[in-house]
Amino acid sequence: QVQLVESGGGLVQAGGSLRLSCVASGLRIHSYSMGWFRQAPGKEREYVASITWTGTTYPAESVKGRFAVSRDNDKNTVYLQMDRLNPDDTAVYYCGATDLRGISLGSVSNYQYWGQGTQVTVSS
Repeated sequence: QVQLVESGGGLVQAGGSLRLSCVASGLRIHSYSMGWFRQAPGKEREYVASITWTGTTYPAESVKGRFAVSRDNDKNTVYLQMDRLNPDDTAVYYCGATDLRGISLGSVSNYQYWGQGTQVTVSS
């Protein structure tokens, strides 16, 4: 049984930082591409960043230079380091996993597994 468990969310002031973690069980992340998405109230789930099974990272334009995705294969964990947060970053953050190749990692429908999400709130 595959499980993805996010943690590390919370309340932070604008300009602050958070690091989210996504611990996987039931799969080995080195064989999967892992993505981070976020969803604000009343909005669709939005792509944030991904890291492929080969280790290449793809941040969305909206977070480039502020967010960084990484992984620790030994811990079977993916991270999202978020710096210079602003109120527009407020959302529930989800991690997803896919073993598909040659697909758009920015598309929600291409992910086979999802975590339950962790809330990030940025105050102004």
